[in-house]
Amino acid sequence: MKKIGIIGGMSYESSIHYYERINDGVNKKLGGLTCAEMLIYNVNFGPIRQKMLKSDWEGIKGSLIPVAKILENSGVDGIAIATNTIHKVADDIEKEISIPLIHIADCVSKKCIKDKKKKIGLLGTKYTMEEDFLKNRLKKNGLEIVIPKNKEEIEEINRIIFDELCKGEIKESSQKYYKDCINHMIKEDNIEGVILGCTEIEMLIKPEDIDIPVYDTTQAHIDSIVDFITEERD
Repeated sequence: MKKIGIIGGMSYESSIHYYERINDGVNKKLGGLTCAEMLIYNVNFGPIRQKMLKSDWEGIKGSLIPVAKILENSGVDGIAIATNTIHKVADDIEKEISIPLIHIADCVSKKCIKDKKKKIGLLGTKYTMEEDFLKNRLKKNGLEIVIPKNKEEIEEINRIIFDELCKGEIKESSQKYYKDCINHMIKEDNIEGVILGCTEIEMLIKPEDIDIPVYDTTQAHIDSIVDFITEERD
């Protein structure tokens, strides 16, 4: 069994899900009282969020590369970043370590391709929707990615993530807003599935809420991490 290092805290709400589900997944595969060998470095998201608002990605990279190295030096066999948006600096972090980095986009792509779904809607923070760091990785894996075309929709999706979901707030009005955005992409863009490209969105949208397949990056990432720990990864 391999040991995993998690860069968490962005937000802590999603990191809780990683801890619980990784342990649960490992136990279901290996049985008994087995659980995951896992180190979590829970960063303080406050300063990182301020850097995001200033587009200081060099500062974010400078904060997280030492965290990855601490985990590597602690003896983990692989590292996962428990958030979509911070994968903007995943390639930079990966270059500075000598162990595998399990990339969230690769994990969710495998789920879509397995279901033979290629034209996929993507919801997430505005960084994830508007910039190319996640979209290009998804496209490299064979997917055609669609995002909301309306700038106001992108801003509101982003606001709900940071002002509500990152604080554990679940509002019926926000759930309706997300469902309306997805249904609009189904009608206008003929998407075959939708990726919940932020580790908090699964708190708001469930598969039964939408008439097309919902691909949750959090669960896809966790499934691949469990496979890695139990040495079943491709």
